[in-house]
Amino acid sequence: MLSVDLHPAQTPGTAPPLLIAHGLFGSARNWGVIARRLADVRDVIAVDMRNHGGSPWYPTHGYPEMAADLAEVIAAYGGRADVLGHSMGGKAAMLLALIRPDCVSRLIVADIAPVAYGHDNTQHVRAMRALPLKGLASRGEADRRLAEHIPEESLRAFFLQSLDLKSVPPRWRLNLDVLEAEMPKIVGWLEVSGRFSGRTLFVTGADSVYVRPENRAGILSLFPAARFVRIAGAGHWLHAEKPREFEETVRVFLT
Repeated sequence: MLSVDLHPAQTPGTAPPLLIAHGLFGSARNWGVIARRLADVRDVIAVDMRNHGGSPWYPTHGYPEMAADLAEVIAAYGGRADVLGHSMGGKAAMLLALIRPDCVSRLIVADIAPVAYGHDNTQHVRAMRALPLKGLASRGEADRRLAEHIPEESLRAFFLQSLDLKSVPPRWRLNLDVLEAEMPKIVGWLEVSGRFSGRTLFVTGADSVYVRPENRAGILSLFPAARFVRIAGAGHWLHAEKPREFEETVRVFLT
């Protein structure tokens, strides 16, 4: 089963648990603050997706497998949950809702659409793989070395959250070989015939280009109860760029 960070409800009630699925190169740790704050009235379960963080490494990384992973976690925590997924995790959450609607009470999709995208992220895989790990003793030194390949400071900070400096030698908590090999699946999408009629929220960054107006008809054909919210001043990493606004949007939807 996937590795999970469980945040028990501070005031237990009748609300179903909330499962959080992160995006590519992320981890449950990225969602720690938001998960703890949303755990005021419900259990929150943040997972490390397969080939990420503390979860098992597998030779495949497609959405049917990721959806099955999420279903297994939900089964272990009562059999039904609200599900929030960002980017890659959002696609896995959407597929889960379409093929296993019995698992999903309400669905929140953060800045991704059920479409195939033309970009890929293999350049980031290669940059991480090219980082010299021998003799690496500090995150600051890792950042300086990684800057030779990735100029964006925010991206480096995000990727370095998955670098295990306590390991001897240091290692990435990412199955980089499989993620590179499976990148066409990660940026792609499976055509499915199912529909999820439960309450669904698509929350996007106003500055992001991942969910376009022309995607709405396709979204509504799969998720007829979908509603749409944009967060001003946020891009694709809306939960990191505007965490309080993102949290409040999720909280209002769930309550």
